[in-house]
Amino acid sequence: MFLKTHKTAGSTILNLLHRYGDRNGLVFALPFKYQFSYPNTFQSQQVKGYNASSRPHYDIMCHHMRFNYPEVRKVMPSDSFYFTILRDPATMAESSFSYYRAVSLAFKKAPNFKAFINHPLRYYQQGERSNHYARNPLWFDLGFNYDAPFTEMYTKAGIRAVKDTFHLVLLAEHFDESMILLKEELCWDLDDVVTFKMNSRGTSRTVDHGDIEKLRAWNALDWNLYSYFNRTFWDKVEHFGKVKMDNEVKKLKKRRQHLAKLCLESSEPVVAEQIKEEAIKPFQFGQEKILGWAVRKDLPPEIRKRCIRMVTPELQYKDLLDARQFPVRASIGSVLAVTPARAVGR
Repeated sequence: MFLKTHKTAGSTILNLLHRYGDRNGLVFALPFKYQFSYPNTFQSQQVKGYNASSRPHYDIMCHHMRFNYPEVRKVMPSDSFYFTILRDPATMAESSFSYYRAVSLAFKKAPNFKAFINHPLRYYQQGERSNHYARNPLWFDLGFNYDAPFTEMYTKAGIRAVKDTFHLVLLAEHFDESMILLKEELCWDLDDVVTFKMNSRGTSRTVDHGDIEKLRAWNALDWNLYSYFNRTFWDKVEHFGKVKMDNEVKKLKKRRQHLAKLCLESSEPVVAEQIKEEAIKPFQFGQEKILGWAVRKDLPPEIRKRCIRMVTPELQYKDLLDARQFPVRASIGSVLAVTPARAVGR
């Protein structure tokens, strides 16, 4: 069970889970559309095909939700492996401002990101539409009250709940090390965790030191959450072995480079207009262009199919999985165009 948080490289992890489940014929707990009624709190009836009386078996759950552990437990097996990924709230805020400015009223009111950093309360109002993107979004995705006043007792209780539920908490800033830890926990092969970066932006802005401190203070719940699991992450790396980790990361990077040379037309992601195949063209949302990958056309069919899967964005891959698990109903829905309303929570 992967809790996909926002703007944390979750789309890249989703791709490797989609590929692993697809290749091994596993059953996904799928939403009816593209997310589990986010930003509403997850309920088991939001899983397509779920029936409380028959309790169908699911192997993987990984699409956007606002976490609700008791309801997730109704769906997933009792021995499921739970993991999620976090990111420093300062750099995450810059990405969120760019991506969600059109939907978050707090971001929308601010003339620019700098103005929001300097005077967030001038633009932010509790309860306004989509303002969970503007303050403590990780805390919100984990199912907690993102607008609660920061206290040490409350924060420690939330951290304890995450620690007790999730077997592994990854860090977006240390993605390769995260993939090695995930591979180790799941007893997977190296190719299972080789990915190309998904859903990346064409441009990003550097946040200076003073603004970083302001953003961490504004997102105090997220910052304390991140700080705690940053420490536990490196404890796990230490336990794994620093030299061993360095060697494994080198192998991962080398394999990624090999597959990139084999599969891709370019070593860098490209704008959607340069991708001619609709099946791998990234959905566009927010102020910045979302980049994707163009796959070489001079490949043998089986190899090209594998390469295509490695760059298939989450919306298109979810449609493929839906068509496999619900072939009759999905045959009509698969021809529908993807609209912003169906994907806004990514």
